Amino acid sequence: MKVLDCTKCDIKSSAAKMLNVEELKILGNHCSEVNFKKGEIIFKQNALSSNIVYLKKGLVKIHIAGPSAEQIIKISKPPTYLGIPTTFDEKTNRYSATALEDTVVCFIGLDMFKQFIKGNPNFSYEIIVELCKSELDSFNNTVNRAQKKIPGRVADALLFFNREIYESKEFYIPLSRLEFGNFVDTSRESVSRILTEFHTDRIIQLDGRKIEILDEQRLEAFSKRG
Repeated sequence: MKVLDCTKCDIKSSAAKMLNVEELKILGNHCSEVNFKKGEIIFKQNALSSNIVYLKKGLVKIHIAGPSAEQIIKISKPPTYLGIPTTFDEKTNRYSATALEDTVVCFIGLDMFKQFIKGNPNFSYEIIVELCKSELDSFNNTVNRAQKKIPGRVADALLFFNREIYESKEFYIPLSRLEFGNFVDTSRESVSRILTEFHTDRIIQLDGRKIEILDEQRLEAFSKRG
């Protein structure tokens, strides 16, 4: 763990870019950078929290333990904040965050963060924009998971990794088949079956976790058709 000089950070959030030099120095005095290995828990559901978590590098899954199984709510890439809603509310994490690859996060003191919210309207605006985008994404994901059939949900996930996470038609799925199932609300057996069917139909090239999208148009058709 190390205290940061946030004035020199080249991976600032859109909100942090609204802070002046003095505010950035204050941020650095209340901010610690921590490295997490793949699979390590960054924060845990139901644990107390007094920090805002800023994802600086890596990839993180946000997940909730349900009555019978884990549900992966979203996958986050940098730069983004994690845990703002639950930390501001009851100071208890309502979900967990786990590194999907080697990850770097900054733990920011909540009291200082609130001071910026109250004292810097440009900072506050950027935080609100990020929270609104996250909420709208959650609404869309909820509708898609509830109304689309399994092939449509798997297609959505592949397009998500392709366009929003890796920005490439070739990538490694950062999830096990069980996690993939939790991500799209189905079983690992169903995920494996659909991926194999996409492979057989030459929509994707499948080699373990390695994916190459061969026919993006047909994949989009499954996504739209649901």
